Parts: sequence; C-alpha cells; structure tokens
Amino acid sequence: MPLITLKGIAPIIGEDCFMAENATIVGDVIMGDQCSVWFNAVIRGDVHYIRMGNKVNVQDGAIIHCTYQKHPTNIGNNVSIGHNAIVHGCTIHDNVLVGMGAIIMDNCIVESNAIIAAGAVVTQNTRVEGGTIYAGVPAKKVKDISEELISGEIDRIANNYVMYSAWFKE
Repeated sequence: MPLITLKGIAPIIGEDCFMAENATIVGDVIMGDQCSVWFNAVIRGDVHYIRMGNKVNVQDGAIIHCTYQKHPTNIGNNVSIGHNAIVHGCTIHDNVLVGMGAIIMDNCIVESNAIIAAGAVVTQNTRVEGGTIYAGVPAKKVKDISEELISGEIDRIANNYVMYSAWFKE
C-alpha cells in the first residue's frame, strides 16, 4: 500500500477503496468508503489534515495538499478530481467534478453540484456557487448546471470510477 505514516499519524482508509501502487498518501488523511486514488496521485496530509468523504476519486497525477497551520482540505462525497488537478487548502462539498488540470487554491469553497472546468484556476478565497460551472483563468461562473448535467456527468464519472477500481481488485 502507498501509505506513509508521518509524525506518528497514519492515513485512515475506508472500506472498498483502491490505491494504485505508485499513488502516495501521507500523514493526516482520512478517506471514506469506495474511494480511489490513481496512478501517480499524491494526497499529502503532512502540514494540515485532509478529509475525504465517500466515493471520491483522485485521478492520475492529481495532487491534494493543504497550507501549514492555516488551511486544511475537506472534500465531500461523490467528488471526482480529474487527471493532474491540484486541490490545495480548500473545501469541496458533495457532488463536484474538478476537471483535468484544474487548480483550486487556498481558502476556496466549492459548493455542491458544481463543475470546475478543465484547466480552470480557482483563485484564493473564491466561493464557487452550487449548481454552476466555473471556467477560465481566473475561474468565473460561465453557466448554471441542469439536473441532467449533474446526473449525466458528475454522478456518471463518480460511479464509473467505482467500477474502474473494481477491475483492479479482481
């Protein structure tokens, strides 16, 4: 397992999770059930804590970190963190899709049922409204999300990653 205990604190992993062999999970990290951490992803709870809900997928090359003694990282349920995304010292509520290569910076809050578009940079202290798509550099609201998009993209991707991870557990 790619788990590293640091300063006497070991990551705690929920039930039915998948960790790729070369993923790294360090220190004060608590992860819910049915999560997956993919190849070359790093979840580093060395300078503050990281809390993740159920059915969170951290895709290949993504980084989750925090800010020393200032900003922990909290991630809700049913969240997909796309390939090479960076999630740093922020709060992400339930049912969120973070697109490939997106960056969410310190002290941001991403409310439920939101999409952060691929390549977007959510700058420090931004609050992303629930039910919206934010895109661009710096990220701004581009439109509201329909119920179809919530179930068609956010739920579909999270559910697919539960399925993909099962392939590696056989």
